[in-house]
Amino acid sequence: MLVVQDALRKHALPLLEVAFTFAFIVFILWMPRPQQGWLSLIALGWILGSSFLVRENRDAVELGISGFRRSLWVIATALVLASIEILIAQHEQTLHSPFVNGVVRYRFSGYVIWSFVQQFILQDYFLLRFLRAFRKPSWAVVTSATLFALAHLPNPVLTVATLLWGVVACTLFLRYRDIYSLGVVHAVFGLTIAVCVPAAIHHNMRVGLGYLRYHPHHAKVQRSQIDQSVSTDAWVMADAAIRRSERQARP
Repeated sequence: MLVVQDALRKHALPLLEVAFTFAFIVFILWMPRPQQGWLSLIALGWILGSSFLVRENRDAVELGISGFRRSLWVIATALVLASIEILIAQHEQTLHSPFVNGVVRYRFSGYVIWSFVQQFILQDYFLLRFLRAFRKPSWAVVTSATLFALAHLPNPVLTVATLLWGVVACTLFLRYRDIYSLGVVHAVFGLTIAVCVPAAIHHNMRVGLGYLRYHPHHAKVQRSQIDQSVSTDAWVMADAAIRRSERQARP
């Protein structure tokens, strides 16, 4: 009996935690405002509480900085790739600002913080629990990345991007046990997509109900007011203003 209880605690309970948390996140992403706002705070409180108030979960959380220096090359690589994408976007005349004038610093810092929160949820919550439930680390990596991507539906750009990044980020985490470099890279890639890909394609980085309710204004200077921020990558990026070339904006 004790053996069965121990097996359930080590394998079944982590899966139940992940299943409940993921279902709650998806539910929130498809809720309208203002329900989405306060439900998000409840979800964040649940994630932090179940991570730090339960001893077994708390002992597994990886928040050390010992692997940060060894993973600096990941940040450098991301900056190079982002620079190349920006040059391509500039050549194709799709480069634009995702921020409203006067609040650039606030929205930039907010998005960077949200990038770190997402990496904590992906690695320190989902991945660590799957590592306890599955025998093979590769299963934990793929499953975590898949859930991460599914949370970005129905946005095709973010779904594909987060699936690829989820696999890479989880693999790097298993090697370096560092979420800080991954948070920086997440912010770099997210902001790069925001400024390089037209908002008409990624719907101002929205997912869930917000993606379906996106209605751009067609003009030479294309502007879009975010009336609902329900994207896991854009909860902190509201009222994004984008500018496209005259050739693209012309009917």
